[in-house]
Amino acid sequence: MRSHRAETFTRVIDAVFACNGGFLAAGDALTEPVGLTAAQWQVLGFLEDGPATAAEVARRRGLRRQSVQETVNRLLRNGMLDRVPNPADARAPVLTLTRRAKEALRALGSAQVEWAEDVAAEVSQEDLETTLRTLRRLREVVAQPRLR
Repeated sequence: MRSHRAETFTRVIDAVFACNGGFLAAGDALTEPVGLTAAQWQVLGFLEDGPATAAEVARRRGLRRQSVQETVNRLLRNGMLDRVPNPADARAPVLTLTRRAKEALRALGSAQVEWAEDVAAEVSQEDLETTLRTLRRLREVVAQPRLR
């Protein structure tokens, strides 16, 4: 028999999955005019902070490495990314944004801000801050190894 806390946690997981689906759909709608998908935007957005390997992107974004690599391959084919040699690991090139990717991200910036302002207006600042703290804490806890 599950505890009330475990049942509530399960409902949180379901709500996060549903939100993620909504976020991806909104991201796809926002990125379509610049020829990207939400998944591609996620990768490019990470690389805005500086070059990284596909494995680093996957690890930091909490995504499957194989999915990130598939997205990276599409971005390379579409001229959004360049590969540069990685002095630390010749098998894992470092990814950098091309001028085309930087232009796409600039174009997305204002649309994303407008969308975020519109959505955020429907939720209190206090609720947003509590949600952020809670999700960060849950990510820490879920990342800890569990023995069973």
